Amino acid sequence: MDSKVRLHVAAPVASGQAVELSREQVHYLSGVMRLSVGDTLTVFDGRSGAWRARIATLSKRSGELTCEEQVAPQRDPPDLWLLFAPIKKARTDFIVEKATELGSARILPVRTDHTNSERIRRDRLQAHAIEAAEQCGGTFVPEVDEIAPLSGLLDDWPEGRALIFCDEALSEDPTWREANGSRTSTAQRLPPAPAAILIGPEGGFSPEERERLRAHPATAAIALGPRILRADTAAVAALTLWQTAQGDWG
Repeated sequence: MDSKVRLHVAAPVASGQAVELSREQVHYLSGVMRLSVGDTLTVFDGRSGAWRARIATLSKRSGELTCEEQVAPQRDPPDLWLLFAPIKKARTDFIVEKATELGSARILPVRTDHTNSERIRRDRLQAHAIEAAEQCGGTFVPEVDEIAPLSGLLDDWPEGRALIFCDEALSEDPTWREANGSRTSTAQRLPPAPAAILIGPEGGFSPEERERLRAHPATAAIALGPRILRADTAAVAALTLWQTAQGDWG
């Protein structure tokens, strides 16, 4: 029987390739989805597109798939990074999930002067990214980096990559609003890939950070409307704007 179950696998996939299942994947396929030997599902490794695979063996603790044929080509997202300051656990999870669904190529948690959470579980956030890719029909899983100081990232910022600074203070800056708000939309001011979007913490950027960001040669500062958005809302809004204007939604 054909199945709509999708599974990310770590091993490279190819025609005839055997793929060993983890205990968690075994439980998901047999205990949750009620699949058995001979059933098919879709697998992807993040590099080789989507493949139909058949369950060759399946027990309580182990199992193996056999890849049969490619059913969809590899589709990578545009070269867009998301940088964000981690917030509460559930809302950080939300940001990683939605960034994956909306087509981020890389997710970089950053530590700012007002970051609420100093630590992350990178492995857990990576698992959320994998699950989001499985559910949204993607064939690419963005890498989730370890948390790093924003200052250090700015010191070593890659040449040629635009830094889209979502600055909540701009919506209340009459000089900036007069110069930018009435003539062009936010979407029209967004630079193309390679690019990165920076979302600040719930407490906002410090004056020192804002000054340095505005002075950085790669920065393109934007405002996300007339209201102050929560960090998770801002991430979704900015990614949506960029994908509509410069990404693969057109």
